[in-house]
Amino acid sequence: MRWNVSWEAVLVGVGVFVLWVKLGDIMRAAGLGAFGEWRVSGRSWNPAAKFGAGSTAAIFFLFVRLVGSTLVVPPMEEVFFRSFLYRYIARPDFQSVAIGQFLWTPFVVTSLLFGFEHREWLAGIFCGFAYQGLVCWKKRLGDAITAHAITNALLGYWVITKGQWQFW
Repeated sequence: MRWNVSWEAVLVGVGVFVLWVKLGDIMRAAGLGAFGEWRVSGRSWNPAAKFGAGSTAAIFFLFVRLVGSTLVVPPMEEVFFRSFLYRYIARPDFQSVAIGQFLWTPFVVTSLLFGFEHREWLAGIFCGFAYQGLVCWKKRLGDAITAHAITNALLGYWVITKGQWQFW
């Protein structure tokens, strides 16, 4: 498993980020309600409000969250969802299924499961489709890891700079 930087991975990563932050506008424009209706309820976490803006604790927790969501989460989730689970659903002898082999059932099931593990479950489902599609297209897991890392880095920057804590 290697991180692969390709223009496709960058494009998917940026595209998923844009979708993630603009889904509410898209849903409203389509007459399907506000984005909050497409989110699991619960409180968002704002370390600046909890510890005080500019405090050492707030900066520390923001740094840890940003680094973790950019460098730790993408390899873990992509290996689990796009490699192991996808291939295990296809065949319990999962190592006999090639990375990137397109199969409808695991494609849909892993994307749904990936989406439902996220607070913004609808955005997460689209995200799962995009990342799995990238793996099927490029036949490499590393492109999905890179796309996921780009999405999370951009989303973290957006949350911190725009104060859009509902995404965390």
